[in-house]
Amino acid sequence: MADVSMEKIVQLCKSRGFVFPSSEIYGGFAAVYDYGQLGVELANNIKSAWWKAMVQYRSDVVGLDSAIFMSPKVWEASGHVTGFSDPLAECKSCHARVRVDHLLEEIGVIADEKMSEEQINSLFTENMAKVACPKCGKHDFSPAKSFNLLVKANLGNFTNDLTREPVYLRGETCQGIYVNFANVLTSSRKRVPFGIAQIGKAFRNEITARQFVFRTREFEQMEMQYFTHPDQEMVEYERLRQLRWQYYLDLGIKAENLQWHKHENLVFYAKEAYDIEYRYPFGFTELEGVHARGDYDLTQHSKFSGTMLDYTDPVTNEKYTPHIIESSVGVGRTLLAVLVDAYTEEEVEGEVRVVLKLPKALAPMKIAVLPLSKKEELQGPANNILTSLKRNWMVDYDETQSIGKRYRRQDEIGTPYCVTVDFETLNDQAVTVRDRDTMAQERVAIVDLENYFKQKLA
Repeated sequence: MADVSMEKIVQLCKSRGFVFPSSEIYGGFAAVYDYGQLGVELANNIKSAWWKAMVQYRSDVVGLDSAIFMSPKVWEASGHVTGFSDPLAECKSCHARVRVDHLLEEIGVIADEKMSEEQINSLFTENMAKVACPKCGKHDFSPAKSFNLLVKANLGNFTNDLTREPVYLRGETCQGIYVNFANVLTSSRKRVPFGIAQIGKAFRNEITARQFVFRTREFEQMEMQYFTHPDQEMVEYERLRQLRWQYYLDLGIKAENLQWHKHENLVFYAKEAYDIEYRYPFGFTELEGVHARGDYDLTQHSKFSGTMLDYTDPVTNEKYTPHIIESSVGVGRTLLAVLVDAYTEEEVEGEVRVVLKLPKALAPMKIAVLPLSKKEELQGPANNILTSLKRNWMVDYDETQSIGKRYRRQDEIGTPYCVTVDFETLNDQAVTVRDRDTMAQERVAIVDLENYFKQKLA
């Protein structure tokens, strides 16, 4: 990973079908990306791994899929309408719009998201000579103004009535969990402590989205909100921190590429907040947030909706508003971290071999079937093997160019195993299986292939 650059990752993603710029034939659409044929498989495998860890392997967490559109009152209650904003300034020379906290961050000055507009501008003015416009390089900007990140929509507004209360695409997925707390509590018969997990799209009108799929305007979140007794909040919080750290190690992420970052300037209702940071090519930065949120969320929605979102313990009859701890991570950020962590360049016989050493569970294609020749006598057995293996795994089929070039293509997309069907197959009813990481090869009988891969890919 040490030598990998963003340029190499972006190029690999485009050339091999992981990630494409959205609407590319029309010149692209800023900060929006499409996942290609391999990217969608990798993203699905990441979501599956997260869901298993968060929901399937636990008896105290259930799943949810809430709607992208919600009542505008939800976003008033959550504080997003008035407080969900970033500091925006304009270059007076070229009129490029920039995000002030990012400009300050590049020169080592931290402008926390919870600072007031006045505090941000004080820092910005003090450091104006050091920050440069990313477009023209000048150092002259307008004062910073708070810019709300919620994306407005015209859902249900058939007359374009500008006085009507605006509807928003959701800016985060967790609000759908909070407003369904009572529904899940009643229908699932769960008792506190318990959690609700969700994977879904969120939308933010980012000022200067950057770093490929790390920060985009349309993205997918994986979030779990855990409801607990007030006295147990920090106990469960520490437990969740440990679980989330171990999750990335189990996923195959190298420990040296992970670190904790503690937030010092907390929002008024939070008790503690940590980020798990990953060492991307542009430095250590947030991969996942783990936060102790207190009872703010349920209290706010109770106040604005008029529906009490409290809990009565069936044993003690104690009545209280549960406190919440959360885990929140983006699919795109995880995918980028996985790709960076797996990207490897090795010298093999005087040539550079690019290989994605993806964990087998995440690899988009688990096996590739490669007939040594396009001749029909090999295509028949190869297609039979393909059909058989596809019942259990995602399998690629490639018969174009030399076997060496086909191996290299599969290495680049992270396929753990290649199955080569050669002319000896017609005599011994066996194939050559090649390991991606070691490049070692062994002969395996066709009738044993299914059990062989069940063991290798377990």
